[in-house]
Amino acid sequence: MRRLAGRTALVTGGGQGVGRGIALALAAEGAAVVITGRTEATLEETAGEITGRGGRAHTVIGDVGERADVDRMVAETVRAFGGLDVLVNNAQTSVQRRLEETSYDDVELAYRSGPLATFHAMRSALPHLRASRGSVVNLGSSAAVQGETGFAAYAMAKEAVRGLTRVAAREWGAYGIRVNVVCPAALSPAAEAFFAAHPEKAESVLAGIPLGRMGDPETDIGRGVAALVSDDMAYLTGATLMLEGGRTLIG
Repeated sequence: MRRLAGRTALVTGGGQGVGRGIALALAAEGAAVVITGRTEATLEETAGEITGRGGRAHTVIGDVGERADVDRMVAETVRAFGGLDVLVNNAQTSVQRRLEETSYDDVELAYRSGPLATFHAMRSALPHLRASRGSVVNLGSSAAVQGETGFAAYAMAKEAVRGLTRVAAREWGAYGIRVNVVCPAALSPAAEAFFAAHPEKAESVLAGIPLGRMGDPETDIGRGVAALVSDDMAYLTGATLMLEGGRTLIG
C-alpha cells in the first residue's frame, strides 16, 4: 500500500520545477494530485506524466496572486476528487535585486504571490483540511534563512511564510492539521537560468553544499514532501525541513 493512497493533494505552481517534482512524488505515493499555475501547457505536461505513470491528476489554470483564483483552485480540487488532504503552497514570483535597488513593486509582487497567496490558500482550504485532519506544506528558502545577497524581496516574503506557518501550527493543531515548511535547494528551471546568468554564483553555491550537488526536484524534494505529509511524520508540525544538502549548516 502506497503511503498516500486515497488522499488528495493540491500543489500550487505544479507545472514545472520544484512544484512539478512534488506533484510527481505525491502521485507516485498514491495521492490524487491537483496542479495549478498560470501556464496551461506546463500543467498539462505534468498531468500527462502523472497519468502516464498510472496516477490521477487534474489541472486548474490560475494565478495565486488573485484571491478569487485561489478560492477556485481549492473548490476545483474538492469537486474533482471529493476532498482535500494535502495543501502544498509552492508558487512564488519574485525579482532578485540588491536591497538598494529593490522597489516597493518588487516587494508587493513577492508578497502577493508568496505569503498572501499562502494565507489565502490556507484559509480557503481550512474547512476541508479540518474534515480530513490534513497537512499543509509551505515552501520557504535557504536563501532567505541565510539572508542571501540579492534576494531582498524574496527573503522577506519567504520568511513571512515561515512565520505564518508557525502560527498556523499552534492554532490548527487542535484540528489535527499539521503545518510545516520545506526549504529546498533544487536544480529547477529558474535555478538553472539564474546560474547560467551568474556562473560564478553557481560555483560558490555548489562549493557551499556539503553533499556537493543541487537537489533533484522529484527524488530529493518531492519525496521529502511526500514523507512529510505521510503518517510516518504524523507527530511533526511547525517545523522547517531544510532539504538543501546541508547548505545552511552553522559551525
